[in-house]
Amino acid sequence: MGSRTGTGRTLLTLGGAVLLAGVLLAGLLMPWIGGPALAARQSTGLLGDPPEEFSVEVPARNSVMLAADGEVITSFYRENRAPVATEEIAEVMRQALIAIEDARFYDHGGLDVQGTVRALVTNIAAGEVEEGGSTLTQQLVKQTLLQAAGTPEERDAAIEKTFGRKLREARLALAMENAYSKDELLTRYLNIVYFGRNAYGVQPAAQAFFGVDAARLTLPQAALLAGLVQSPSDHDPFTDPEGAAVRRSQVLARMAAQGYITPEQQAEASAAPLGLAPAAAPPRGCIEATVGAYVCDFVQSWLEREHGLTQEDLERNGYVIQTTLDADLQRAGDAAVVATEPLESSLAATFTAVEPGTGHLLAMSVNRVFGHDEDDRTQESFNLNAAPSRGAGSTYKVFVAAAALARGYSTEYTLTTPSRYVSRVYEEGGGPYDVRNSGTYRSTLDLTTALYQSSNTYFLALEDALGSVEEPVRMAERMGLYEHGPGGLAQRTIDENNGSFAFGPEATSPLGLAGAYATLAAGGTQCDVVPVTGLLDRDGEPVLGDDGEPLVDGDRCTPEAIPAGVANTLNQMLRKDVEPGYEGQTGRRAYVPGHQIAGKTGTTQENVSVAFVGYTPEIAASVMVFNPKEKEDVGGFGGGKGATIWHDAMAPILTTRGSSDFPPADPAVVRGETVPMPRCSDPFDCADVLSRAGFLDLVVRVDSDLAPGELVGTSPPAGGRAVPGQAVSILVSNGSRYVPPPPVPTPVPVPEPVPVPPPPVAPPPVEPAPEPGPEPDPVAPEDPD
Repeated sequence: MGSRTGTGRTLLTLGGAVLLAGVLLAGLLMPWIGGPALAARQSTGLLGDPPEEFSVEVPARNSVMLAADGEVITSFYRENRAPVATEEIAEVMRQALIAIEDARFYDHGGLDVQGTVRALVTNIAAGEVEEGGSTLTQQLVKQTLLQAAGTPEERDAAIEKTFGRKLREARLALAMENAYSKDELLTRYLNIVYFGRNAYGVQPAAQAFFGVDAARLTLPQAALLAGLVQSPSDHDPFTDPEGAAVRRSQVLARMAAQGYITPEQQAEASAAPLGLAPAAAPPRGCIEATVGAYVCDFVQSWLEREHGLTQEDLERNGYVIQTTLDADLQRAGDAAVVATEPLESSLAATFTAVEPGTGHLLAMSVNRVFGHDEDDRTQESFNLNAAPSRGAGSTYKVFVAAAALARGYSTEYTLTTPSRYVSRVYEEGGGPYDVRNSGTYRSTLDLTTALYQSSNTYFLALEDALGSVEEPVRMAERMGLYEHGPGGLAQRTIDENNGSFAFGPEATSPLGLAGAYATLAAGGTQCDVVPVTGLLDRDGEPVLGDDGEPLVDGDRCTPEAIPAGVANTLNQMLRKDVEPGYEGQTGRRAYVPGHQIAGKTGTTQENVSVAFVGYTPEIAASVMVFNPKEKEDVGGFGGGKGATIWHDAMAPILTTRGSSDFPPADPAVVRGETVPMPRCSDPFDCADVLSRAGFLDLVVRVDSDLAPGELVGTSPPAGGRAVPGQAVSILVSNGSRYVPPPPVPTPVPVPEPVPVPPPPVAPPPVEPAPEPGPEPDPVAPEDPD
């Protein structure tokens, strides 16, 4: 009893203070209590215009990030907001709020002395606060000031218990009533008031408590929500269902007393179960993204880096962020990476895709969950798809080939190299740089075959022919390889004249790699990666920069970053690495039947990483597999895990959407600016013949079966083609495998034969003389005439 008496005294004291304040306010603000017409005849200096935060615009909703097809990726917010129009709020909800918070809302002009007195009497009779004394408009002022506060000081000022604050609220309430309609004010209030469960406004509240939209709220649901406004934590139905039911009954009683519902409806609604059926809150931040969490992370970083938009900006300003994410490709990539490397694997498998000709970021898949728990090995907050981490191996040979084609070397440019090739240009560790092939290769290869078979010795010899590494590095730079780092690597590689460039040992961004190959797919047009196509403000209009132009201003492309003929020719050459029918190709596992696909594999030393980059005219995607934390043999080559992941990610997309064909190779690039290599018979003859043909010559001693000093051939070989002015190697045997022929044996002298006398010959027999006969007649001589 003593407690109730104490409460009564407190309320009486409060009532006296409120009445006194009411009298003071009434006297001070009499012109506005008299109505707008009277106020208009008085000076408006006391009120002035409402401050900017009191515009009739709805409060900023959650910022939302959308995929290219409009699918919601995630939202950004601290306070869950989703403002709705008046017609999207159930009438019973509006009635319930007015009944319990401000029964004379449609009668007063912003201040309600009569209502204040009535509320005081009601609360004294109940022994507790059942009805507030402030009007809805005054509450709206207080909530707006509080929620618009940007500093702790502003927040404290919005809730301080002083006469000055009350006076300021009263003035602003009158000004708002004079400027806006009652329905506008009520809708604004319903869109800003806090209901608990981080639900600011009736739409989030309807979802948070009942899983329905505000337009579909029933009487019992509306009454429960209206009862929460006064003290969301005290009447929370999830923690105190009985107290919430009592509060709901109070609201229903007020609605019945004011004629909004019948006694029968009141009784039925009071007896109804609470019926809580909360829907999940909107996803919040990239960690809760429904698809493409690493794309979300890249977009957020891009917005801050390019346009200075912070996390707080995203959470407070109600943006619509229209991204380039291809949700179907993203999900296909997600499935592909975990099919080859599960989430628990120490190896990271990335699939990163961009659109040629626009630079639009399409997908970022990795066998990790975006998260910050360092104790969970399946989580990773570092964007492995964007940041340089490990090398990409022989995928860099494409840049050397592109430089050679641009220099005028033909697609059939032929070189002869031994199984171990020692560079005549590049050094490593104080000595000549050398490489070996992994596997068995023919010693003589043309550029096309060497590219799709990925011959190491050929490409070091090709770098030798180019004379320095600058042209290949600059080619990679123009194609966009270094857009995402590492900073300064391109120039350092040139300064050091690092011949290992062709074999991709340096840390490479998977996104940069995909973007560089996209330049080939786009016929030489290089596009910076752009993940956002539109940034809209709370009103659905483009966000403008200081120059009055849209902040997000479209694609950033450079036509002819490399010659179109070089790009189109390389596309045709690289198809042979993937499509069937080419002996020794390394990327055949990536092939999807019925589609033109170009690509290149890569493997770094000791198999620390493997890579595959494949592309069609519509999509360019890189795959890299590596341990991001320590060196580990990933197993196999780029044509294994790399090509497999690419195939598994792209097959469903290509099957569903199809793809177009690449343009044909440029005949001029195919032919090159080369001339036939002459034939020669010995090293001295070769030097003379090459000089007369316009070539430089360099004697290179090579392992051979021939005798030391004998001519093995030239590189490029006789009958091949070379660029005038280039150095041609005269290959001279060092005799390392020479086996001299066996000596010719000395003939053994044969002795003269001893003559053997012939056997005696018997004398012929003597015949008897014939008997004499008659003598013949003489013959007459011929007549000379």
